[in-house]
Amino acid sequence: MSTLTTSLTEKHIELGAKMAPFAGFNMPVSYKSTKDEVIAVRKDCGMFDVSHMGEFFLEGNEAIKFVDYLLTNDFSGADVRKAVYSPLCNNEGRVIDDLIAYKLSEKKVLICVNAANIEKDYKWIESQLGDFDCELTNQSNDYSLIAVQGPNSESILIDLDIYPKNSFPYYSAQEFETKRGQIILARTGYTGEDGFEVFGNHELIKQLWSDLLEKGVEPCGLAARDVLRIEVAYPLYGHELSEDWTPLDAGLKWTVKMDKDNFIGKEALAAHKRQTRLVKLELDKGIPRAGYEVLNDNEEVIGTITSGTMSVTTGKGIAIAMIQDDKYPENKSFSIRVRKNIIKANFHAKAFVTGGHK
Repeated sequence: MSTLTTSLTEKHIELGAKMAPFAGFNMPVSYKSTKDEVIAVRKDCGMFDVSHMGEFFLEGNEAIKFVDYLLTNDFSGADVRKAVYSPLCNNEGRVIDDLIAYKLSEKKVLICVNAANIEKDYKWIESQLGDFDCELTNQSNDYSLIAVQGPNSESILIDLDIYPKNSFPYYSAQEFETKRGQIILARTGYTGEDGFEVFGNHELIKQLWSDLLEKGVEPCGLAARDVLRIEVAYPLYGHELSEDWTPLDAGLKWTVKMDKDNFIGKEALAAHKRQTRLVKLELDKGIPRAGYEVLNDNEEVIGTITSGTMSVTTGKGIAIAMIQDDKYPENKSFSIRVRKNIIKANFHAKAFVTGGHK
């Protein structure tokens, strides 16, 4: 199977990006320096090519009703032009994917899914449509997508006339015409900073990428994106989320609205007893990596690191770990086995870095 490319691949190569396969696509891992890219997003503005993500549209009289049934989170209760983060679960309450659904109008919804799960997600959603009065389309190949992240992202997009004329709060999305053409602009982000996602046709996005470069926006790769999301303790499918676990096992109880009339997996989740819990751990020395063992004071293995890195912002090794619920230490004392060494870890109740989203 050949590796796919995005509309921006040639631009990444021109910039000297280090490229590597990711979710079936040839993607930029880094440009000059992952450290500089992370700092740019935290202090100024960076941009990511996330055109590999999937875009599904649901349109019709019962589009919102269907998406509310599809997701564990409350979608019907969200206002028009709002975005909702949610797991997508199977009938057993296991996580097929996590996604963001955008309520563009009373009859139109955009669902953005992870690149590696596009085909799987589409087949699942299509199989659940039943008699709902709406049409599902996969328009992933029609859209390119740039994530513009950082404290100066809003002012830069305003300067480039990529901004709505009305109120645009955090976790919003709007579809509107610009001088460049029609776009969908969302204000969500995956870095913890104020940030935006610009969905548009390939030519529009290629031109926007060039214009953002001229504005001094730092191009950023997957390595920086991973560091940024771990610093604010955001989950990643395939690491903190998978079909092995339910949202209740992965720290996402807040996304499961049991007071809704019905949704896929509700009965299973109502009967489910949590098996694991996620914790945030920090090392003063050493870098925790995915797969490393987590131990208690008796050096008994009680869990595994699901994501780990060296934080650019704090200068310390940070990790998210999945701990067996029946072995969770009430004293919150954890250690991590780093190669042959057992290193004491600091427990964090909150994220390692406080982002600046609005």
